[in-house]
Amino acid sequence: MSRLIKSSGTKALVVEAAKGVEPIKAEEHGQDHGHDHGHADVDPHAWQSVANVKRYVTNIRDGLIAADPAGKAAYEANAAAYLERLDALDRDVKAAVEAIPRDRRRIITSHDAFGYFQKAYGVTFVAPQGVSTEAEASAKDVAKIIRQIRREKIPAVFLENVSDPRLLERIAKESGARIGGRLYSDALSGANGPAGTYIDMMRHNIRALSAALSS
Repeated sequence: MSRLIKSSGTKALVVEAAKGVEPIKAEEHGQDHGHDHGHADVDPHAWQSVANVKRYVTNIRDGLIAADPAGKAAYEANAAAYLERLDALDRDVKAAVEAIPRDRRRIITSHDAFGYFQKAYGVTFVAPQGVSTEAEASAKDVAKIIRQIRREKIPAVFLENVSDPRLLERIAKESGARIGGRLYSDALSGANGPAGTYIDMMRHNIRALSAALSS
């Protein structure tokens, strides 16, 4: 994005939506460096924590006000209303996780996109791949994951909407864990789907996690 902005020659205000978010290093939870976001050692999936998205909202609000001072009242009102919805979402996610037995808060996902969710809410995510959905898991990696599922009695594996499902289907078949559903990580569904907005995405994901892990 930095190169794109520079080459465009624009003089427009540049707003960093994620400014102030405390980044997680990719290696902190077993990720590789597959996503090239200009900060190769940083997990880019900060939106998986609602608290981080609240920072996005305030940064966007302030950027819009700086670019269009006349619209300040509208930007502040809209941001305040959305922040209230995010507060409610955050409370609901925490309550849903709290209802899951502590020893069942462990799942397998198809790539490591949930480090911020793990840090914020206390569900442990294990992935057979790194951050990148383009990374190929080796036969050795797959065998290691299967052994871990059996050893730790991980109850469920989850597909993601941006990943090839065949890897997790194989892991589920060979480990005995069940496929708990589909999580949305890097992309939303269509507008009429289960994750057409950010809030819908987070609510869909926590419902899927709760259904698979609570019993």
